[in-house]
Parts: sequence; structure tokens; C-alpha cells
Amino acid sequence: MVNVDIYTTPYCPFCIRAKKLLANKKVEFNEIDLSENPDKFEEMLSKSNGARTVPQIFVNGEHIGDCDHIHDLDQKGELDKILKV
Repeated sequence: MVNVDIYTTPYCPFCIRAKKLLANKKVEFNEIDLSENPDKFEEMLSKSNGARTVPQIFVNGEHIGDCDHIHDLDQKGELDKILKV
């Protein structure tokens, strides 16, 4: 089973869009809301090699990228392979 972590903030349209894509693929994910867990921001920075924007998505601990990147992967047919959907 794939483990997906997504760092978000409320009302972020890119976060909503990324979560919708994952939900449409019926992929369960662990949402880390940085507004509720500000201490996790440094963790996100470290794991993403300094990416400061949300969302940041990780699959099995590997940094996949942001909203635009996962949509690009999806359009290329590569996201399903990563998610093993």
C-alpha cells in the first residue's frame, strides 16, 4: 500500500486541487495542515529540499512535488505508476 503525505494550509486553492486529484484516484493520504501544525513547516522544508509553498506531496517518503507537478505527472500517465493505482 502506498503512503502519501501532503502538506497543506486551509483555503489554499492548489492544496484543494491536489487533494481532489488524489481523492478522484481513490488514494488515501495523510494531510499535514501547517496552520494547525506550524512546527511541521521545518520538516516539510527539510524533506522537500527547501520548497516553501504548499502543497508539497510525498509518496512513500519520496518528494513528488507541488500541485502543478502532480497534475503534469497525471497528464503524462506517470502519476498512476507512482501511486500504483
